[in-house]
Amino acid sequence: MNKKLVHTQVQNFLKTNEHQSASSIVLKGSPFSDVSSQELAQQLVGKQKAKQKLPTWYNCATIIYPPVLNLEQTSSEKTAAYKSQLVTGDTLVDVTGGFGIDSYYFAKKIAKVIHCELNESLHKLAAYNLEQLGIKNVNFFNADGVKTVLAQPTLDWIYIDPSRRSETKGKVFFLEDCLPNVPQIQDKFFKVANSILVKTAPILDVSVGLKSLKFVKQIHIVAVNNEVKELLWILEKDFVNDPDIVACNIYKNEKKVIVTLPLNAEKKAIATFNEVKAYLYEPFAAVMKTGAFNWISEYYKIFKLQTNSHLYTSDIKIDFPGKTFKVNSVSDYNKKMMKPFVGQKVNVVSRNFKETVAQLRKKYKLKEGSERYLFFTTDCNNNQIVIDCLKQV
Repeated sequence: MNKKLVHTQVQNFLKTNEHQSASSIVLKGSPFSDVSSQELAQQLVGKQKAKQKLPTWYNCATIIYPPVLNLEQTSSEKTAAYKSQLVTGDTLVDVTGGFGIDSYYFAKKIAKVIHCELNESLHKLAAYNLEQLGIKNVNFFNADGVKTVLAQPTLDWIYIDPSRRSETKGKVFFLEDCLPNVPQIQDKFFKVANSILVKTAPILDVSVGLKSLKFVKQIHIVAVNNEVKELLWILEKDFVNDPDIVACNIYKNEKKVIVTLPLNAEKKAIATFNEVKAYLYEPFAAVMKTGAFNWISEYYKIFKLQTNSHLYTSDIKIDFPGKTFKVNSVSDYNKKMMKPFVGQKVNVVSRNFKETVAQLRKKYKLKEGSERYLFFTTDCNNNQIVIDCLKQV
């Protein structure tokens, strides 16, 4: 860790060149005798990625960034802040601490946080950066997080974000293939703490995770700006009831839309179907990830268009966890009805339809943009239709 990277002249150079590519910085060479061009490039990329993902870090001039892979693997500030609201108590171990984003936010809720990181350089960076950000209640260990947990007498919480990369398998998606292997060590962890928070990739199927993990009390599906970023599993020792699923979408302005439902809600729900009415609804990605498509129809008292379309409709506008559209017209799909739209600026959505968005854009020369949407989908009569509508605020 080269602390000369935070000298004023170096930081001014990075700010001036913030919109340059890392490769151009390397090619030009470093203007500083004690900072290499490779180091400058790494900091430049770090600042570029942190601007949106980690604004607190970006706005602190004395932060030093790790290699890009470490930044890509870390939580965003929005998701880290969200998960910190799920824990309470005096002690928490962050088993796979990484760059320290989660530990930073846990430290705002927990009296004592232990950050564990095997990578020595990443460990030093996390410790240094959190000190720059004024965090004083995190203890940093360049050590195996699992062994650190098992060495504690008791803990209120254990947080673990297992690595989803394997030297032999590349990128992996099953918990048993991740490091550490949470299903294998969870019994040992429950001897130290009653509560465990596990972060997994959004691609993990909920049913698969439930087979691997014990005592699941809640499953949080967390999306930022309608893109699912992570699944959070709250495990509580000896919990025997069905877990709840919590789907959350966090907007740019920090506003949250949260939907909570029982795990078995979909099994009991009965959807009603109908043709397109005055309003059309597209669920947020986090809600879609729950798989509770019939429950949405039953709970919100709206019609589903078709079994596999996952679009909904009603005569009266409702408060819905997703995007709402005012329907202008509905037409059977054919080349003739598409003629007025050729070359127009319009958003395109393809759901349960024979052609993809890319194919439709190319075929009809449709341009991106505007508040106008064309939904290409299948209705309750199994007809291929086009819904022309306007997005509602």
